[in-house]
Amino acid sequence: MRYDLICIGMALVDSIIRGFSPEPVSASGYLAESGSLNVGGEAVNEAMAAAKLGMKTGILCALGEDPAGEMILNALRNCGVDTAPAVRGPGTPVTTMFVREDGTRKSVTNQSHRYNFHPEKDPSRFTDARALILGSLFRAPFDDPAVIHSVLCSAKEAGQLVFADTKLPNFRFLTLEDVRDSLPLIDTITPNEDEARHFTGKTDPEAIADVFLAAGVRQVIVKLGGKGCLLKNREETLRLPAFPIRPVDATGAGDNFVAGFASEILRGASAGEALRFANACGAICTTAVGASAALRDRAQVLAFMNAAGC
Repeated sequence: MRYDLICIGMALVDSIIRGFSPEPVSASGYLAESGSLNVGGEAVNEAMAAAKLGMKTGILCALGEDPAGEMILNALRNCGVDTAPAVRGPGTPVTTMFVREDGTRKSVTNQSHRYNFHPEKDPSRFTDARALILGSLFRAPFDDPAVIHSVLCSAKEAGQLVFADTKLPNFRFLTLEDVRDSLPLIDTITPNEDEARHFTGKTDPEAIADVFLAAGVRQVIVKLGGKGCLLKNREETLRLPAFPIRPVDATGAGDNFVAGFASEILRGASAGEALRFANACGAICTTAVGASAALRDRAQVLAFMNAAGC
């Protein structure tokens, strides 16, 4: 296999604004504590994290022939991510993120998020890997049931492990029923708490997991933010608390979590071992502004876990 892991999904540039004050200081001016430009998008965040953790990583995403696209390509290559599978499109999405003091955030996006590239048309771009991460299930390009099913069928025919991270729908709304034939092809699905509640109608994490398991997904991880995470499959249920840290910015924490979990599974770790490692990756991510600023390498994560007594 050419790669250990390949990530498919969104690539974008985040303009992150912290400490925004809604009170104007002039007729058209506002103040914020800080502002920064960071590459992002689920597939980019996951690919960069996986590469830092020692995985041979490729990415299949759509990038515009514009400065934002070049910024993302350079960042990916600097982390050791192979960008050969990526496709060039009409524009690169740019998102403005307003980050609150507690690390939570709201975002504003441009119309390039509507651009829907078609990974299903060329499976060779993503099947030469041991595992596949769908970085944005229910978002483009995975907001079309036929695209989702085609990609997952190709992945399973190639013998790939499939990890699917979810996002709340934006331009096209799907339900679990719309993708019911694809769910049994997913090895691990990783919604956060808000996404899980939206798609299942449940509030209890175990009940949420049960909905996905009943639909055929082999394993479910519900990311609970400051409350930790829950993993459930047909053999075991594991729940971990969050690490006691002071978050700076939660952008990309879930993506770093998923990359950490997938990378440890590919190293042969048990689900519990991989979950603890993933939990640490997500926590480390929140200690700096931007999705890829804090995580450096696997040694850093292991040292962080050791210092926390894990």
